[in-house]
Amino acid sequence: MDQLKRKLYPLAAILIVIWVVEIINLFSGRALTDWGILPRTVSGLVGIPLAPFLHGSLIHAISNTLPLVVLGGLVLTTGEKRFVPTTIAIVLLGGLAVWLAARGNYHVGASGLVFGYFGVLVTRALLERSPLKILVGVVVVVLYGGLLFGVLPTRPWISFESHLFGLLAGIAVVWAENKYDARGGGTAA
Repeated sequence: MDQLKRKLYPLAAILIVIWVVEIINLFSGRALTDWGILPRTVSGLVGIPLAPFLHGSLIHAISNTLPLVVLGGLVLTTGEKRFVPTTIAIVLLGGLAVWLAARGNYHVGASGLVFGYFGVLVTRALLERSPLKILVGVVVVVLYGGLLFGVLPTRPWISFESHLFGLLAGIAVVWAENKYDARGGGTAA
């Protein structure tokens, strides 16, 4: 049981930070939201690593929590040594793409990371083709396939750009891992 708890620490840490920040943001009148990604501004660069921990509302934070737990938990099953760099890469790559190409509004929320985890799990199933990863990929698509509509610009107050670039970052991370592993640089877990 202690080993399981230790394995869950990285995901638990993300969730704890999200909720501590959400409580502070709630009581500050959403003052922390200005620390999100504001595209093509110098101050907006700070938002790249911070945006996943900031949310526009309590409902926004709540709606990201369950998919973050489920999809992040599935990504975490490949091990903490793979989970941490994957998470960092999704946050930085997806966030940089939002900073470069998104609409000129603040972009906040963990949904880019959620979409990144979705991309990781489905891409690993397609590229690695182990029976377990295919099963996980199918379950993820069945449970969360509707997320893909989130990459469309359907509502002006939702950052479809964070969703799209998070998904693409997750795909890119797995593609890069597999290229590296194919050259003998590492082994896939």
